Amino acid sequence: MQAYMKSTMPYYGINLPQVRAISRRVFDGSEMSCDEWRKTILELWRGARYREERYAVQVLLTMRRHAGCLTPSDMPMPEELVTTGAWWDHVDELAAVIGELLRKHPKRIRPVMRRWSTDANMWKRRVSIICQLRFKGDTDLELLYRNIEPNLADREFFIRKAIGWALRQYAWTDPKEVARYVRGHEAQLSGLSRREALKNIG
Repeated sequence: MQAYMKSTMPYYGINLPQVRAISRRVFDGSEMSCDEWRKTILELWRGARYREERYAVQVLLTMRRHAGCLTPSDMPMPEELVTTGAWWDHVDELAAVIGELLRKHPKRIRPVMRRWSTDANMWKRRVSIICQLRFKGDTDLELLYRNIEPNLADREFFIRKAIGWALRQYAWTDPKEVARYVRGHEAQLSGLSRREALKNIG
């Protein structure tokens, strides 16, 4: 598992469904205020010695009973998790969490995602591109395109893949619009981004 993930952090060797089941069993039995929830997330994340311990943090972060605890004022917390997690298994889960925050508080989080789209940190840029994957018809296309634009020339695999993934996901909702966008940016999009974007389009 460690070799597959190219992880410097070791693994116990527990598969993800088991990690989720164990984590829910533990966290369901503990009453936490929002302050305790935030403190626990950061303590467990910072103190993790095995990768599954950080997967357990992701379970706690996404539990419905704490859905109201994460607010725009808490953005430094997911930002820390993104920058210190710094690999797709953590970052892509966190992008979904940040996406839900964007959905609830667009006026507060939209400017943050705009800033992240040009950040020196590649993983923050990836989040800015894929944070709307679950939005379907609610996708803010202007935000998506504006966050893709400064990354079109990036040669990093995880950015090119993110661009294609975000476009491919929106193609389920509006394939003509995605086809139009790809045609209009054919010279700028990498082959990987273009192929990914058009996978759902005949």
